[in-house]
Amino acid sequence: MASCNKSFSCKYMLLDPNDVGFFDLIHILFSSNLKRRRFVDSSMDTEDDPDRRWLIFLSIVVQKLLQFVATPMAMIGRGIELCLNLFSNTQNLVGLLQNLLRGEYIIPKKDSRTFVSFIGNLDKRVELDKSIKHGDGRYNAALSMMASKISYENKFYIETTVQDHWKMEFVGSYDFRNDYQGKSTTQACILRDRSADRDIIVVAFRGTEPFDADAWCTDLDISWYKLKGVGKIHGGFMKALGLQRDVGWPEPEKIKQVDKNPGGLAYYAVRDMLKILLLENDKAKFIVTGHSLGGALAILLPAVLTFHKGNDSELLLERLEGVYTFGQPRVGDKVFGEYMEKKMKEHKINYFRFVYGNDLVPRLPYDDKALMFKHFGKCLYYNREYEVQVLPEEPNKNYFSPEKIIPMMANAFGELVRSFTIPDEKGLDYKEGCFFKMIRLMGLVMPGAAAHCPQDYVNATRLGSSDVFL
Repeated sequence: MASCNKSFSCKYMLLDPNDVGFFDLIHILFSSNLKRRRFVDSSMDTEDDPDRRWLIFLSIVVQKLLQFVATPMAMIGRGIELCLNLFSNTQNLVGLLQNLLRGEYIIPKKDSRTFVSFIGNLDKRVELDKSIKHGDGRYNAALSMMASKISYENKFYIETTVQDHWKMEFVGSYDFRNDYQGKSTTQACILRDRSADRDIIVVAFRGTEPFDADAWCTDLDISWYKLKGVGKIHGGFMKALGLQRDVGWPEPEKIKQVDKNPGGLAYYAVRDMLKILLLENDKAKFIVTGHSLGGALAILLPAVLTFHKGNDSELLLERLEGVYTFGQPRVGDKVFGEYMEKKMKEHKINYFRFVYGNDLVPRLPYDDKALMFKHFGKCLYYNREYEVQVLPEEPNKNYFSPEKIIPMMANAFGELVRSFTIPDEKGLDYKEGCFFKMIRLMGLVMPGAAAHCPQDYVNATRLGSSDVFL
């Protein structure tokens, strides 16, 4: 592995599961000097902490396993999505069996306008809440969450939803390259909400798809880079956003044009597209959003904008109205959080980090002595009744706490019961399908897993108080 450019990162710790053998794994657990191992490129001899070595071991083993099962994992995912779409088209199992026997079934194509992803089948709502108008404090949040939800779908589904249901402009849906993984693994969609009194561009990064091994490797890569004056940042997330191998974040004018085009590096391509769109209207602004991994990329985009000088970066920071993230994991250490709070205040950028209930993902990576990842800004924390509190940190910040197990399981049971009663209480728009009820049931075994699904975040933006946005 090539060494990291010191002008880019003053300190770093990079993991490469591709270079790991069996005896390397043993050395992770028992060797106090990981710097000399071929799968670690580190500027420091600080990996002698047993807890840290154990986390490095888990990170590499799981990434290695994911690489091994990537193809069958994707095939299983396609099979499940195919079955869900076949079932959805016939509405019930009996109808599906009858169609199969008659030979009348139509196999849905993955790139069709009606094909719904695994995530989309958890919450099939496509309409915006018509009671939340522009000017309502919840408007941008509700639009952001729906954009984050449809970002999991194929290009033609997104286009149909944005144009036909939302009556907005569809700019595009894009796949971006990860320079470290050597392939396109990052996705985002861009839409435009334009009328006589507003012009808002929405950039929504896709989160982790359940059967996408590359995305899971990004999440589980606990590599980090420490940038001078900025702090430590999660390496996996930066790579997904467009970090260039060995050189970091060069100034945009030093980047090849191919990397600025759709299909190139996410950060450079998105900023170029935004510049073109914003220059069409002096009053146009944009918001960045994402669910799960998408939320991490959404908050990192303005962070990288602050690294670069010049009129283009200033234009984008000036026109950035807000960042809305849902179930976002931690992306950096305390120093990075302080840096970002200063920059967000300096450029008057609103940052809303939504956390619902016992959602597992916002509580990762750990905020402890081994990893030291920390959230920053205000947390909008929603309980099971979708009542919101503005907190510096979500309760039970590291999730795995023995004394919290029983309360979390009780809450998961309450969510399961609510899935049957919420249509009567809130209306048919909040009805949950059989598939999601099964996920709720699984949440009894692992509380917090079902709470990460888009359903509750959509509900939170619609049913929660708008006062927190004032």
